[in-house]
Amino acid sequence: MAKPIYFSTHARTRIAERGTTEADVRRAINEGTPEPARSGCTLYRLNLQFDAEWGGKWYNMQQVAPVVAEQAGRLVVVTVYVFYY
Repeated sequence: MAKPIYFSTHARTRIAERGTTEADVRRAINEGTPEPARSGCTLYRLNLQFDAEWGGKWYNMQQVAPVVAEQAGRLVVVTVYVFYY
């Protein structure tokens, strides 16, 4: 069984500021490509079809990249990066 995913207050703030959703962050963790990050965390990258405007410009793709700390019995999303292409 997969570990439950929790969101830090900081991560929830970044999700709202950077134009993604908790659902897309969960999807990135479950389906994305993992890579090592600072402090023993893992960053997951997932490219999603976007086809929308962000910051006054049109983008076809959005890359959601949460940084996750694995703790006993749970995953904690520390922060979330979002890139637009």
